[in-house]
Amino acid sequence: MAKTLRWGIIGTGGIARTFANDLQLVDEGVVVAVGSRSRESANEFADAFDVAHRFGSYEELVSDSDVDVVYVATPHPMHRDNVILALEQGKHVLVEKAFTMNAFEAREIVSFARERNLFLMEAMWTRFLPHVVAIRSLLAQDALGPLVSVEADHGQWFAADPSSRLFAPELGGGALLDLGIYPVSFASMVLGTPQRIVALVDPAFTGVDGQTSMLFGYESGAHAILTCTSRARSATRACITGERARIEIEGDFYAPSSFTLIDRGGEERQFDFPKQGRGLQYEAQEVARCIDEGMIESPLMPLDESVSLMETMDAVLRFLRE
Repeated sequence: MAKTLRWGIIGTGGIARTFANDLQLVDEGVVVAVGSRSRESANEFADAFDVAHRFGSYEELVSDSDVDVVYVATPHPMHRDNVILALEQGKHVLVEKAFTMNAFEAREIVSFARERNLFLMEAMWTRFLPHVVAIRSLLAQDALGPLVSVEADHGQWFAADPSSRLFAPELGGGALLDLGIYPVSFASMVLGTPQRIVALVDPAFTGVDGQTSMLFGYESGAHAILTCTSRARSATRACITGERARIEIEGDFYAPSSFTLIDRGGEERQFDFPKQGRGLQYEAQEVARCIDEGMIESPLMPLDESVSLMETMDAVLRFLRE
């Protein structure tokens, strides 16, 4: 087991609270500090999770000598600056997905981290869930045969509130960055970087992307069919189809789940996994493992792939302006 990392959290929103909750389920990490733009918010969070150090600024948080690694849990437009702030103080960083607002910012923070020989990872927590680990193992064993397609969707209903983070342009609003990153990252994990990208993107009432359907083509001949929307709660399922068999993941595919392996003759094999918390503890364990082994990035969520994902997202969003 890796040593216990001392975490500082930038941001006090819902995902920060989920992370703090799930971190209590494992021994590899403990939250020792929280930073917010509001001292009141920091105190409220710290009281809720018994955090010793609470700060009314991000600058104070990253300067805390008791913090080994910083979890950036702020809205997308703040990721780039928050990551650089932490790296400048010699802190390792886990940054919420989507990694940044665009590929330019992604390349910038990756270069910054590598120059300083510090660990950096996108917090795509789905990668580290037990059912996804098992799926990667089956793919490595060629259990499906040559891959034909990946299908995944992520739709959630959000009230039409222009001040909501999902709809506010200044907060990085839009379905793709917040919801679509899950199916896009899932397809990337399975098939890699697409060579061809076609998308239909319809705006929400504030002008940000509201619903997107994507078709990716790969050198192998495989396709990915992906959708996201902020207008409705969709099935949130995923399927990987190969010539010999397919994997069907129950909704929500991106959270702790089960799946079925179905061969082309229809024979089924069920894979079930224990569910504990929301599942963010597994990414925290991966950060601890990598840092303990002296790595500055995770082989399961490599930095070049996070950059590639942002390049793909940029390409999709260009269809919004067409």
